[in-house]
Amino acid sequence: MAVRAIRGAVQVAADERELILEATAELVSEVMRRNELTTEEFISVLFTATPDLTSEFPALAARKLGFTDVPLICAAEIAAPHGLERVVRVMAHVETDKPRADLQHVYLRGAQALRLDIAQ
Repeated sequence: MAVRAIRGAVQVAADERELILEATAELVSEVMRRNELTTEEFISVLFTATPDLTSEFPALAARKLGFTDVPLICAAEIAAPHGLERVVRVMAHVETDKPRADLQHVYLRGAQALRLDIAQ
């Protein structure tokens, strides 16, 4: 069993608590669905949010999805002047037998523009 990292991002419509939780839950759920994962296979998850999202911690959405014993952390993205606004990013470390090439990275809503090379 290998340790792999899965990336993803979602653009949030506005800096509102419920919108951050909804978008993050959608992102995490889609990462799980596309990669056929359960919470048991997650080692840790790092969430980042752009500086314009301050109404809630994105990790709370994962807790509500059942990530009760998975280490989660939130951090702020760098405020680069050319960066996309209102984005939650995720980097999840998982145990899987899948080769790196078979992992599905997930970019939703406007965040697809961040990685046109791998966004689905």
